[in-house]
Amino acid sequence: QVQLVESGGGLVQAGGSLRLSCVASGSVFSIGAMGWYRQAPGKQREPVATITNGGSTNVADSVQGRFTISRDNAKNTVYLQMNSLKPEDTAVYYCNAGLRRVGSTYHYTYWGQGTQVTVSS
Repeated sequence: QVQLVESGGGLVQAGGSLRLSCVASGSVFSIGAMGWYRQAPGKQREPVATITNGGSTNVADSVQGRFTISRDNAKNTVYLQMNSLKPEDTAVYYCNAGLRRVGSTYHYTYWGQGTQVTVSS
């Protein structure tokens, strides 16, 4: 089995910072693109940032200049550094990865369970 496990969420005041981590564990053979998505109450899940296995990144306009995505391929881990947080960043943040399991031919998309980020004003 394969799992994506996020950590690092919490409560922070506006202007503060948090660093989210997501590690892929289990029978992982290879990982393609990884990313972070978020879902605020009453809203649809939206992409925040993605990163390819080569390190190319794409960041949503709403967090450009404040959030940075990175990854450590040796650790099967993706990070989201969030600075200058705003109350509108409050959401459940989900990790996402396209990965290939040991013994499988294809990449499939996996999701983590989510971690809550709450930004108080």
